[in-house]
Amino acid sequence: MNATATENAANEPSAAAPTAAPARRKLSALAGLWPFLRPYRGRVALAFLLLSLSSGAMLVVPLAFRDLIDHGFVANAGIHGHFLALFGIAVFWAISTAGRFYFVSWIGERVTADLRSGIYHRILTQSPEYFETTKTGEVLSRLTGDTTLVQTVVGSSMSMGLRSTFQFAGGMIMLAITSVKLFAITAALLLVVVLPLIAIGRLVKRLSRESQDRIADTSAVAGEILNAIPTVQAFTQEQFEYARYDATVESSFASAIRRTRVRAMMTAAMIAGVFGAIVFVLWLGAQAVVAGSMTAGQLASFVLYAVFTAGGVGVIAEVWGDVMRAAGATERLVELLYAVPTIRAPAAPATLPETQQASVAFDHVRFHYPSRPQAAALDDINLDIREGETVALVGPSGAGKTTLFQLLLRFYDVESGTIRFNGQDIRELDPAQLRAHIGIVPQDAVIFSADAYANIRYGNTKASDEEVMLAARTARADEFIERLPDGYKTFLGERGVRLSGGQRQRIAIARAILKNPPLLLLDEATSALDAESEAFVQRGLEAAMENRTTLIIAHRLATVQRADRIVVFEAGKIVEVGTPAELLKSGGLYSRLASLQLMA
Repeated sequence: MNATATENAANEPSAAAPTAAPARRKLSALAGLWPFLRPYRGRVALAFLLLSLSSGAMLVVPLAFRDLIDHGFVANAGIHGHFLALFGIAVFWAISTAGRFYFVSWIGERVTADLRSGIYHRILTQSPEYFETTKTGEVLSRLTGDTTLVQTVVGSSMSMGLRSTFQFAGGMIMLAITSVKLFAITAALLLVVVLPLIAIGRLVKRLSRESQDRIADTSAVAGEILNAIPTVQAFTQEQFEYARYDATVESSFASAIRRTRVRAMMTAAMIAGVFGAIVFVLWLGAQAVVAGSMTAGQLASFVLYAVFTAGGVGVIAEVWGDVMRAAGATERLVELLYAVPTIRAPAAPATLPETQQASVAFDHVRFHYPSRPQAAALDDINLDIREGETVALVGPSGAGKTTLFQLLLRFYDVESGTIRFNGQDIRELDPAQLRAHIGIVPQDAVIFSADAYANIRYGNTKASDEEVMLAARTARADEFIERLPDGYKTFLGERGVRLSGGQRQRIAIARAILKNPPLLLLDEATSALDAESEAFVQRGLEAAMENRTTLIIAHRLATVQRADRIVVFEAGKIVEVGTPAELLKSGGLYSRLASLQLMA
């Protein structure tokens, strides 16, 4: 991917996004493609030159036929030279057309690749807040379907449209030169035909945007269901989901048919009107030849120019529909491209020193999720975690424990208060550097469509095979990996479908161990394990936690009895802090939870 194009398109708009958006909306939607075309303006200029040369060669052909008819058949007029000239023009036309096709196609492919990469890069910078309202299926639809439409226009339709525009304009000029009277009649008739079609073109653009939105809805539904097939089948909802998807497909089909119907009517009206006007003018020209006011060669050239002009109008009518569809697609792509991340690095980020351990401080932290503004997820949280300390966060579901992790990773920013990492306000840090110092084992382990080596190496892409295997042994993952058909090189399936829940969890633990971060976050890291596996992994976790600051979220209180402190959450607030023994004696929430689990 071309880095310049991506920087121009993705980085520049973000700096001026709040003020530039209204101005952008006033421009043509396709103007949003210019940042991607600009790095290749030399090739664009060359393609335009070849386009001009091929169009010029095409417009010379009727003149050559005129001279051939009027002068070539006269005795001793050198008829061979006329045919050689005609052939030479054809060869030049062919070469310039081939060059134009190559460079335009190259530009289309290059711009589409840069566009996809630029948008994907921008999407990866969005915080989880962005995906609370944006469906991943819709994003994928825009990345594939919409960019394909743009490629069609930039790499083909735009070139054909320009060529046909030159063909139409040049043909009209040559018609005027050949016969001013016939040209005037032709121009007046074409004006009557074309003007109403401009309004229809605007309707096609609107319908194109609507059609692409419906396609995105279809992709979003399919993506959601395909990622939940076991749940769908377990609840025997196949027919319901089929009906839901079928409804979105039918909606997409109806929208596409509305667009196609209007576009077909526009094409038919333009072609019929233009050809009708030209046939009428040609009939007048035939009368002029009979009257002797035109030569046969002039009429032949007029006929060819009329055909070229009509052909140009026909192609323009066809291409215009593609351009309108691409304009609608570009609007949708620009929305993604100019989406400004809510979590961004400051202009001059502070630097975190490389340390083996980390200290974390929460000072009067308050936070609401954007999608749930009425309820505080965290309310006035004050908590200091010392270097090398192991702190467990316990409490009912929805109490705010996972939210604390998300704020610490800076997936969201606090509304008030401060979070400090090694004494530094995390809002003054580059999020990437902050997250590089934190390792996490989530409750639902993510396994990628790759082998065991690649999945564990995700924690440190520079790690050697030996370091990967050492991390796997520490996490007690080697005992099942080595039994796989190809060992560490075994493909684990999409989302790890070839592994059990406990095995996926141990892969995630090995990944975090390989990262070797100063701060380790364990979000129910052993919740998916049976008792025997938990015993293995617990020993691995203890090794990973040694000499490292660790935060543990746990519902099973038996897993946090060795924590230095336990922090008890309820309704977004800290209600108890102490050692396991102290909290058992306090008679508070922890004691009640423990009585339901440990004593039972």
